[in-house]
Amino acid sequence: MPKVMYLEAGEIVGTHGVRGEVRVQPWCDSPEQLCKMKTLYWDENGTKPVKVRARVHKNIALVTLDGVQTVEQAQALRGKMLFAHRDDFRLPEDRYFVRDLQGLSVIDADSGETYGTLTDVSQTGANAVYHVQTANGEVLIPAVPLIIKEVDIDGGVIRITPIGGLFDDEN
Repeated sequence: MPKVMYLEAGEIVGTHGVRGEVRVQPWCDSPEQLCKMKTLYWDENGTKPVKVRARVHKNIALVTLDGVQTVEQAQALRGKMLFAHRDDFRLPEDRYFVRDLQGLSVIDADSGETYGTLTDVSQTGANAVYHVQTANGEVLIPAVPLIIKEVDIDGGVIRITPIGGLFDDEN
């Protein structure tokens, strides 16, 4: 599966002040991570770059976008998504973009049995939770080393060792 080069970085949720600054809800790990960006993109193809300056304000980023100078211009952008190039992010080892995990097959590390497909990831504070669509519905899997044995993005699989009761009541 080819990697998407431009990822959703945040959504413009409102304005700040009268000089065209916008409030951006980050879709990345934190507003601090978004504020490190110097260029964002108006589209998922990276054909429309925009220079940005940003600062953290509570749990959002206050962003100045080149070409946006009035509150009216900023208000017109409400609901618009901003994208970032994946190479502008530095991920620690064993961290992945949610976009890259979606669609991976979840299989048993020992038996090779396929449980389903990863559809989403939730953050709980303590650890991430993988949403896996199985033949019997959605199963939530804690993304902890005890269970997640290998994430192979290129191979398209996540190998797990499920704990008892995760997929059935008999284990």
